Amino acid sequence: MSKEVFGKRELLRYVGNLSQVLGIKDYRLMGGKAKGVRAIDVRNGSGLEFTVLPDRCLDIAWLSYKGTNFSYISQTGIVAPQYYNEDNDKWLRSFSVGLLTTCGLTYAGLPCIDEGNELGLHGRISNTPAEEVCANTAWVDGKPMMRIKGNIREAKFHGENMVMEREIICKYGENKIYINDIVENCGFREEPLMIIYHINLGYPILCEKSYLVMPSNKVIPRNQDAAKDLNIYDKMQPPTHGFIEQAFFHELRAGNDGTTCGALVNPELQLGAAIWFNKNQLGRLTQWRLMGEGEYVIGIEPCNCIVEGRATARQEGSLQFIKPGEIRRFNLEIEILDGLDRINQVEDVIRNY
Repeated sequence: MSKEVFGKRELLRYVGNLSQVLGIKDYRLMGGKAKGVRAIDVRNGSGLEFTVLPDRCLDIAWLSYKGTNFSYISQTGIVAPQYYNEDNDKWLRSFSVGLLTTCGLTYAGLPCIDEGNELGLHGRISNTPAEEVCANTAWVDGKPMMRIKGNIREAKFHGENMVMEREIICKYGENKIYINDIVENCGFREEPLMIIYHINLGYPILCEKSYLVMPSNKVIPRNQDAAKDLNIYDKMQPPTHGFIEQAFFHELRAGNDGTTCGALVNPELQLGAAIWFNKNQLGRLTQWRLMGEGEYVIGIEPCNCIVEGRATARQEGSLQFIKPGEIRRFNLEIEILDGLDRINQVEDVIRNY
């Protein structure tokens, strides 16, 4: 908008209906494997637009800012949850990627056999529809605020009973998405808790001129394919034929309150995306670097677990558990960095952690 108008009465002087400039559109996708998937478009009136999928864990598919795309959508496109196959790595057949795919809750990472249980890739939660979904626009402190809220349940008879309450907030006049998750063990036995916020950025915010900014004390390559590019883990390249995906594990510095951040910057577009989270909640960060043809994406993944699978996490003693009735909170902010001034400010904050 050429002019940002604040205050309900003042804004209503300019429009007949708020949907003219901002708000929420709730609908269903049609055709192919996406048929029937519920989608909620959010426009905040300041250039930020994104799509939340209630039938896919309230994850976020598309995101753009002032017409520039930030997310990556895989060749699968959006896939309805009924096509989910948890065997081995068949999760990839419904991995739309998008801006956010949530991995977990009782297991995440590589397929494995853990205490006799065959576990597939990255868990069930991203293919689970949300319950009791509410999406609305409200006026808070004189500004419109778009909020989507719902519950995602991971449960099994004679098994776990885990519920994640997710709230997504976006405010008029801000370039931010707030994600507030509350995970509760509603059962009566201790359960493993593994969660990865698989946040993915694609073309054109991602290009060969883009770079990562991380407050990393240490960067550990996952394997030999990653080790050979350790010195350029934060650099990008053009789409490359035959590129093998890489992962790097970051030990991050943080502020006194635990706040930390990872960011991707495109200096040509003078745009970036910063992922803010709390290291006391999510103590690890995995970087996914895939520079392939048609598979061109960078992942900034705050998490509480390793990606080598639950069996390995249990064996090495890093597997976290959640007690009966216990609640864990996870709070993230995805900020669009608009202009060199804001990019420089965030880079200074990251370097000074």
